[in-house]
Formats: sequence, structure tokens, C-alpha cells
Amino acid sequence: MNKLLGVNDPSKQHLYDICIYNDYSALSNKISDLSSNKYAKICIVTDSNVADLHLDEVLNQLSSLDSFLYSFTFDAGEASKNFTTLNKLYEYLINNRFDRYDLLIALGGGVVGDLCGYCAASYLRGIDYIQVPTTLLSQVDSSVGGKTAIDFMQYKNMIGAFYMPKLVYINVNVLKTLDSAQFSSGMGEVIKHGLIRDKAYYQYIIDNKSDIALRRSESLIELIYGSVAIKSRVVEEDPTEKGIRAYLNFGHTIGHAIEKLSDYKLFHGECVALGMVSALYISHKLGNISEEEMNNAIELIKYFDLPVKLEDKLDPNLILNTTKSDKKMVGGKIKFVILNSIGEASTTLGVDNDMLLQAINYIL
Repeated sequence: MNKLLGVNDPSKQHLYDICIYNDYSALSNKISDLSSNKYAKICIVTDSNVADLHLDEVLNQLSSLDSFLYSFTFDAGEASKNFTTLNKLYEYLINNRFDRYDLLIALGGGVVGDLCGYCAASYLRGIDYIQVPTTLLSQVDSSVGGKTAIDFMQYKNMIGAFYMPKLVYINVNVLKTLDSAQFSSGMGEVIKHGLIRDKAYYQYIIDNKSDIALRRSESLIELIYGSVAIKSRVVEEDPTEKGIRAYLNFGHTIGHAIEKLSDYKLFHGECVALGMVSALYISHKLGNISEEEMNNAIELIKYFDLPVKLEDKLDPNLILNTTKSDKKMVGGKIKFVILNSIGEASTTLGVDNDMLLQAINYIL
């Protein structure tokens, strides 16, 4: 069972397909369909962990294309998502004479996708690229929507661009090589999608949580398809985050602060999970969701081995102050995402410091 989604812009012009498969067997055909002129050169950008697991297989699948194949591998981890790695990639492309009619492939998780995407957006003022995400988090979140970025100093995703891929190709079976912490991290974003946008999808996760946790292929395809469908609809309506796309930041304001203060030792999805618990608490205190609904959501987060309490002893005031450096500030106030109900989100500037501190203390 394979799945196909299309992403369109507000004018309904087709931008790119999102393909969900059990393997990489259709990848070369999908690339051939992208352009009437074949890509003379293709560079696979990946990290040291993914290269060991999947690079040879992808290179073998692409060998049927009449293209020169290259690969660029950098050290795995958030610490590599910076100008140093980006400059090495620019140099590699220049030395191998890549031009704007060639293709980059981001093979990996969110770090690879963000860095490769930003390189594609900026190299020669724009070169085609596709996303081939290999983690659950990147499959349901970072590979969809055209957000690209690198970190600057201690600031996460501070330099970037909106630049859409030509294709997103998802192979769900690579998730069977993913360690449990990374899989759980992805489930943080999956649960978030249901909470903010689709109550029926949220219920699907609850009803099928055991099969999902066992990583059964059929359940993974349905799970990823549902999550990607939610995000792609939001991106179509708001491609540059001027409105409802901000709802995707549910749990991220406090989550990003924790992620930064942990020096990125916690996975992104773990930090989002903690941020979601805080946001659920605020949504409950505002009278939007019941205590039972809040607790049920927290139990679902816990089921997938995501934290709901922060084990590190961080100063709540330090977490609060760190939220103030978030990119989502408007006129000195945090644009905070809350739930109006399960499956429906909104933003508010009305969450004051006292309520934020209460929500932070709730997870300490």
C-alpha cells in the first residue's frame, strides 16, 4: 500500500508530491518525472549515521539514472548545522561544477534536510532539491513545508529561507532501523498534529497506539499519511507562516527554550512534548479543554516514552526568560499557541508571565 499527496500554493499551482512507500524502488522514476531535462549531476547530502545505513542502497537505486552521482557526508548531530558545514558543502559543489540545473538530495533527518535545503535555496540563487527523510520526525514534520535553516551561534534555525523541495519521498521501512528515542521524538510532532488540527486523527493514534509502537508497516503508512496531510494542508493555506501555520508551533515556545538550555542534549520531540504539556495546562486553565482531556493527552504522550516532567533541574525563571528570545515574539509579547478544543488551535498574545511560570512549574 503506497500513498501519494500533493502540495499546492494558495493559487492552487502544484508545487510538489509527497510519496509514501515501503522501499526506495520508485525513487529513480520519481526523479526522472521531475524535469523534462535530466539532471546531469545529483549530489546526495547526508550525515555519518545515515550514510552507514542507507547511502549505498540509495546510490544503487539511482544508478539507473543517466546522471553523475556524488555524495557529501558530514558529522551527524545538531552541532553540524552551521556555516562551517554549509561552507564545506558549497565548496564541494563548486569544485564538482554543480550548476543550477543539477539536483541535491537531502537523505537524513531534520538536520540534513534543513542544511541541504538552505544550501539549495542559496547556491547559485537556487538549485532543485528533494527530501528523502529517514526519521519519523523529519518524515512528518521538517521535510514538509519548505522551511530550511542553519543555526547561528547558540540560536536555533536563526538563518534560513522558505524554499520548497521538488519532491518528498518517504520510505517507512527505514523507521525500523531508527532507535527508540528517535522514534519517540517523532511521535511528539505526530500527536501535536492531531491536537491542533484533526480530532479524528488524534483518536486514530489512541486507537492504534500499540501497532504504531510496534512499527507495523500498515500502521506507519496510515500514521505518516495522516500527519503529512495535516501539515501539507496548513502549508498550502499559509506557506510563509503569516497565519494558521503558526499553530504548528504548539508546544514549541517552551519546548525550544528547554531544548536550548539543555544544550540540545534532549531530542527535539522530547522538548516539544514537554512544551505541549505546558500548553495543555494553559489551555485547561483558560477553560478551553477539560482536565480529563488534558490528562488523556498527557497519558498518550507518556505512552510513547516521551517526557512529561523535566528531569534536569532548570530555573523556571531562566526558562521563562529564554522564551523571550523565541522568533515568535510580536511587539515584545509571545505569540503563544493554545488549544480551543481537542483538534482546534489558535494563537494568543494574552498569556502573561505568571501563567507561563505556572505552566513551566507544572512540568518541573
